[in-house]
Amino acid sequence: MSHETSTRRAFLERLGLGTVAATSLAGCGQPNAGGSGDSGTAGGSRPLRACFSNAGLQSTWCALGKTTAELWGKLLNVEIEWVDGEFDPEKQRNKIDLVTTRDWDFCAFQAVQIDSLAEPVKRLKERGIPVISMDTLLVAMDQMRDTGVWCEVTPDHVNMAEMSGGYLLEKIGGKGKVIHIGGLSSHSGAIGRRDGFEKVAAKYPDVEVIGGGVRWCDWKKQKARDTFEALLQQEKEPIAGAFFHSDDMALACTPALDGTIHKDMVITAVDGQRDGLDAVAKGVLAATAVNPVCLIHQTALVVGQFIVRNKEAVDTVPLEIITPGPLVTKDNPRALEAMLYLADPAHCMV
Repeated sequence: MSHETSTRRAFLERLGLGTVAATSLAGCGQPNAGGSGDSGTAGGSRPLRACFSNAGLQSTWCALGKTTAELWGKLLNVEIEWVDGEFDPEKQRNKIDLVTTRDWDFCAFQAVQIDSLAEPVKRLKERGIPVISMDTLLVAMDQMRDTGVWCEVTPDHVNMAEMSGGYLLEKIGGKGKVIHIGGLSSHSGAIGRRDGFEKVAAKYPDVEVIGGGVRWCDWKKQKARDTFEALLQQEKEPIAGAFFHSDDMALACTPALDGTIHKDMVITAVDGQRDGLDAVAKGVLAATAVNPVCLIHQTALVVGQFIVRNKEAVDTVPLEIITPGPLVTKDNPRALEAMLYLADPAHCMV
């Protein structure tokens, strides 16, 4: 068995066992040593109330996160109320400010910008309401517990960029000009993706990142398209490749290649949800690294309900939970098929 096959199989086994275990444990009603014995069954306990927010529902990644939280909330008897971050740290902060006075069993937030939600999270802490951070840091890791963040559920952003960017650089033969389109410069996940790509690109001295390095486009598809087209137009020779921090931005830009000298450009990205996976199957994207949005939101929900139903203490909860996600390419049809199934909104598992 190849290393790639065994790694993929191990990931899928962990994912499947984790999902089954989470659902089963939520129904077994077994408290921890300090718990009250409050039943965790969906039918045998009061509904919990949770407030969730992620960066912006304009993103297919974030929209699927909402679908996931709502689906698994119904399965685990947790009523979800959603706050759309609108990819605007001030708007998200204002909305979260308004909900901090209401009664919640727990909250789970993905901040548009690090530190932007620190003050409302502190107020929730004062009221004894646990907060879980999703995907990106709400505050710096060493400030989480003091602020009121119990746990960070996150992918390895650096590794995702290394996998996707590394595949791109291998495909272009380790030489040529490439484009690097980034998300939001103050977003901890985007910073990790920049660092990961730059780390792997440093191994290829014959690769030139045009445009002065990463071009931040704030996760906005039109801004990415405008930036991408401007970079295409300034080059008189074919550009070899492009790495994008999200499938959404990549797919907004690929039509710009039609009829140009850059039409054979190799493009890779990060997110690995249905649109990106379909694009890999069709050869529009060469690869995408799975940022497991469903697993992130599902894990935040499962951990939150355990904290409340088992009356767990903050020091018994891990500070960070890393969610796995593979690189998906057309060369690996089994992984592609599996990810398409797991990411389907009917299942919401990856």
